Amino acid sequence: MTKTLAIVNQKGGVGKTTTAVNLATGLAREGHRTLLVDLDPQGNATTGAGVEKSRLEATVYDLLLGDCTWRETTVASAVEGLDVIPATLDLAGAVVELATLPEREVRLRNGLDGADSRYRFIIIDTPPSLGLLPINTLAAADAVLVPMQCEFYALEGLAQLEYTLRLVKRGLNPALEILGILLTMVDTRMKLCRDVSAAVRRQYGARVFKTAIPRTIRLSEAPSYGETIFTYDPRGKGARAYLTLTREVLDRC
Repeated sequence: MTKTLAIVNQKGGVGKTTTAVNLATGLAREGHRTLLVDLDPQGNATTGAGVEKSRLEATVYDLLLGDCTWRETTVASAVEGLDVIPATLDLAGAVVELATLPEREVRLRNGLDGADSRYRFIIIDTPPSLGLLPINTLAAADAVLVPMQCEFYALEGLAQLEYTLRLVKRGLNPALEILGILLTMVDTRMKLCRDVSAAVRRQYGARVFKTAIPRTIRLSEAPSYGETIFTYDPRGKGARAYLTLTREVLDRC
């Protein structure tokens, strides 16, 4: 049975794309055919998965507008077993165009219909907002993975996201659930980081992944080379953390 996971947080810079790319890669490396959907106009997940944007004939923009099917927009990544529905800056214009289309909140869900025949996992990267593109993601997903940086306003942002999830469950996707909260950019040398991490674990308990992603320059560098952390720094602590997360996700699924 296919599991569609949305990587969501309305805050930017919390490791959404890094998590989407490396979790999708980890799942593929564990033998599960995986589709990574880039729903961020910046297209960083596309680049991070090793896809050359200049050679693209169709993107997720065409999928949302109904001009192409998911098969026509899917390309192979640099990782065996991982395919990508890529994004470019064209996607920024889709928000305006989607506003006038019927079923605007479920265009992605409708566009991905049938992809479960090929993939065990579908991972969707989202932009840092709670607008129409993330709403499409939540409408299409079975579950949400929330990357959260250990900073002062983290819990406040999480409360806002929970409110949005309740609205989506009520109106568009009753089966939507939170798979887990992932602490990212963790530096245990910083007291604030330790305090926020402890507060999140106290408040959300088992919903917080045991795995935490450390702050490491290698995770930031890898996308600029079109690589995932598993090839860029395979023995580093970032790769070890995302492998552990992958296995924890598999256990929860």
